[in-house]
Amino acid sequence: MSARAGEQARPIEPARLAQLAERYASDVKAIDIVELDLRGVLGYTDYFVICSGGTDRQAKAIHDRIHENMKKEHGLLPRRVEGLAEARWILMDYLDVIVHIFTPDARDYYRLEQLWGEAPKRVVE
Repeated sequence: MSARAGEQARPIEPARLAQLAERYASDVKAIDIVELDLRGVLGYTDYFVICSGGTDRQAKAIHDRIHENMKKEHGLLPRRVEGLAEARWILMDYLDVIVHIFTPDARDYYRLEQLWGEAPKRVVE
């Protein structure tokens, strides 16, 4: 179900958008995929999707898969992407869903799950 040229993409519910990002990350062997439900906790987004790639190269591959599939299948582009050049912590901002892709050492250092520990958490198998 992809949007055709000149056609407006239909909005995707934030929970579904998070699931799509998780699936695309999983497709390229992302590890430790976690979804934080931040509704009622933060005013600027509903979900964080947090995952890791074993190396900076794999982190970039995860970004690429999410970016390509969101664009091709749903006509969605992130509002902004940060950290792609270094690829230790890549942030993809889809407004209602923010995807964080880490290398393991960067994830251990920034500890987003602990920072937002009060938010409901779902581990993606």
